Amino acid sequence: MRIDVLTLFPEMFDVFDYSLMGKAQEKQLFTLVRHNIRDYSADKHKRCDDYPFGGGAGMVMMPQPIHDCIEAVDPEHKALRIYMSPRGKTLTQKKVAELSQCDRLLILCGHYEGVDQRVIDADIDCEISVGDYVLSGGEIPAMVLIDSVARYIPDVLGNSQATVEESFSDNLLEYPQYTRPQEFNGMKVPEVLVSGNHAMVDKWRREQSHEITRKLRPDLLDKGEL
Repeated sequence: MRIDVLTLFPEMFDVFDYSLMGKAQEKQLFTLVRHNIRDYSADKHKRCDDYPFGGGAGMVMMPQPIHDCIEAVDPEHKALRIYMSPRGKTLTQKKVAELSQCDRLLILCGHYEGVDQRVIDADIDCEISVGDYVLSGGEIPAMVLIDSVARYIPDVLGNSQATVEESFSDNLLEYPQYTRPQEFNGMKVPEVLVSGNHAMVDKWRREQSHEITRKLRPDLLDKGEL
């Protein structure tokens, strides 16, 4: 998979040069390409924002630099073009799995008060939100999307079951996890987990997922497999 991210701050995505994502790129399991929108500005000072028509607080990103950047990066429109926006459809684990099946994604990060609507109408396929709150820019939401999608790419995690058993995979929260030592500060690992009985372990984990979801996110139980 190739992921192109269009941003005013490409250095923010250096986080993907480390840990699992850095190793995955070294193995060429996916490619993350950063594009600085300012490089495509026709303004001699490389400005990418201006005052909004109709007045109001803040600045709006101009359509020309974004449009030209998109045309240069994806001239044949082979990528699914995503704009990270608080008004978009909420990113869910189901949506993450769907996006992981794409060969190529192009992610636009807005900033300031947003992006000129004309470039959204002309060049964007869908808008995605990471939650009902507002951030100063689309870079952090884009990082959330990239990280969550990349985890579905084969061999990135090194364990094909990892994305199957984790939270929200079936609208339930994940069961508790334990590791060595078997006893810590007087607290012991549940006996079932060291019993060697895999059927009982699976049953316990399922029951724990339901119980934790019931306590912390009961709204998910209406959607989950009861």
